[in-house]
Amino acid sequence: MIEAQVLPTPTGPLALLARDGVLVAAGFTADPADMFTRLAPNLQSEGLDVVDDLGEITRLTMAYLDGDLEAIDTLPVSQPGTPKRQALHKALREVKPGTTVTYGELAERAGLPRTAARAAGSACAQNLIAPFVPCHRVLPGSGGFGGYYYGTAVKQWLLTHESAKI
Repeated sequence: MIEAQVLPTPTGPLALLARDGVLVAAGFTADPADMFTRLAPNLQSEGLDVVDDLGEITRLTMAYLDGDLEAIDTLPVSQPGTPKRQALHKALREVKPGTTVTYGELAERAGLPRTAARAAGSACAQNLIAPFVPCHRVLPGSGGFGGYYYGTAVKQWLLTHESAKI
């Protein structure tokens, strides 16, 4: 069974979906079903149960929102993807709070050539576990905030939240 909880945040509701204590999806939406429909069919077949508390996941997420920016770094996450996408998601989790990288730099950190910046952008666009796989920390090399699945206002809030605590 996939368990879900929605937490209030200063930038809007955050839906957390977990299976056996591992985050499988998270996103800035009030409806966990929005995230659930993005899961692989084998996970969807397990069903969705909205709960009041996801335990350690809830505790560490609240700690992050309260300013302990590294609290969520240790939470286990799992999402599908090719070996290249997995390498990019792993490299994303290594980008420290309060810092940013470009798509080209992310590709290099994942052991891919800088020319793989497009693949890095695709990995961010299809990331199911925001902000735990912190694609908000990736900015275009040309400047600005770039895109973000939940909107640039959420991305800007996350970056400001993290940089204010450093």
